[in-house]
Amino acid sequence: MLPWDHNSFYHRLLMEQLPTGCGQVLDVGCGSGAFAAQLAERVDHVDALDRSPAMINRAQRRVPDNVTCILGDVLESPPPRDTYDAIFSISTLHHMELTDVLPVLAAALRPGGILAAIALPKTDLRREWPVELAATVTHHALGGLFHVRQSLGLQSPYSTDPADTSMPMDLSPSLTTREVARTAAPLLPASRVRRLLFWRYLLTWQKPH
Repeated sequence: MLPWDHNSFYHRLLMEQLPTGCGQVLDVGCGSGAFAAQLAERVDHVDALDRSPAMINRAQRRVPDNVTCILGDVLESPPPRDTYDAIFSISTLHHMELTDVLPVLAAALRPGGILAAIALPKTDLRREWPVELAATVTHHALGGLFHVRQSLGLQSPYSTDPADTSMPMDLSPSLTTREVARTAAPLLPASRVRRLLFWRYLLTWQKPH
């Protein structure tokens, strides 16, 4: 079985959340810059933020000119208010307290702006065991398929970037999908949280006009 990257698998889903006519976008926890580079093809400007110097150095070598890589912590140095048309985050929110970070991200959005974040939920076997079982089976099946493609000389989609192996990864998140939804509801009214197949959840919210 060929290892493959669940985060990159969900890049397309996040891109579907991108508003039309988007000018300024923030990528929180940009890592090595893969998703920021994709955003840069569709928007005027991207601020790619990460607190890891190694990741920012890697991202600076990867992204085009309309991406600004910023070394910093979103909680210690909050983004300016009412600045971004969209804010994205991949596998970062579960490293922080949602009650701390969600108000900061909400404030940084312009009215009508979109927040879309993918993160890891705590395992909830009692309620989500069918999803967990399906995820395990499908993960191995796709890994086998990608291995066959690679052996035929075809490019393997969602391949693991060696640079990302040094990214911090919390495999023991503190909140289940339902707990994330309950926590987000009073902070981001009308937000939506849904469990995704491969050990992730998607949180989306549009800031009221």
